[in-house]
Amino acid sequence: MRRVSLGGKVFRGLLFVVFGLFFLFPLYAMADFSTRNLLAGGRTLQAWKNLVQDQALYQAIVISLLLAVFTVVLMLVILVPTMIWVRLRAPWAKGAVEFLCLLPLTIPALVIVVGLRNVYLWVTYFLGESALTLTFVYVVLVLPFAYRALDAALSAIDLKTLSEAARSLGAGWFTTIARVVVPNIWSGILSAAFISIAVVLGEFTIASLSGYQTLQVQIVLIGKTDGPTSVAASLATLVFGFILLLVLALITRGRRRAVDPAVAAPTSATKPGVPA
Repeated sequence: MRRVSLGGKVFRGLLFVVFGLFFLFPLYAMADFSTRNLLAGGRTLQAWKNLVQDQALYQAIVISLLLAVFTVVLMLVILVPTMIWVRLRAPWAKGAVEFLCLLPLTIPALVIVVGLRNVYLWVTYFLGESALTLTFVYVVLVLPFAYRALDAALSAIDLKTLSEAARSLGAGWFTTIARVVVPNIWSGILSAAFISIAVVLGEFTIASLSGYQTLQVQIVLIGKTDGPTSVAASLATLVFGFILLLVLALITRGRRRAVDPAVAAPTSATKPGVPA
């Protein structure tokens, strides 16, 4: 193994400290401002209490969380079987599916809202005027990020061999997907889900132009009259997103450590010139 010099360790440590301060200082400033009593001085947690006491803000938080859950569920129900089917039965369509999934990245949010206005007249007619109908738009919005995560997970396994083995044992397509394929791409599914949640919780433009009161829209409205509460809500959203990314990193690292010994064992057991 190559030894890392003391200077290299110090340099990496300094970089870690600098970047840590770069990211943590704004969070500290937000926490400081959200706990400051602007009228009487001192400290107060009233801004954080308003997250659950302010009825409009509380409803916006609930709506955004429900939107995140519904978006993730609908996205996975549509995207996972489609990508598996394309890889197994229609590899010629992979390019078209990838193009369609990545297309939302090139379309501005304003164009999406204007283009879907007539469609949403029928959506609201059948489902009613609810902010939860934004689920359909958000599914389209998260497709590029979810597709990349799932595509990387599917590329890391031998999907054809796994599916043929399951089918040869009498498993149906649903059983094959649910009990054979999904456990092998679980890290990719979690990646797609967590990234989608972060995108939905941070989305402002489409909800604002559509006239719905989601968390980000409510944060902007509250910021005009109550700065500390607005900053507290923003900080809570950021911390929640950081926690999701941290959990994702820990899960991915754990799966890699679980796979590495299995991959390294045959290599270490077999030596040159010695039959296995």
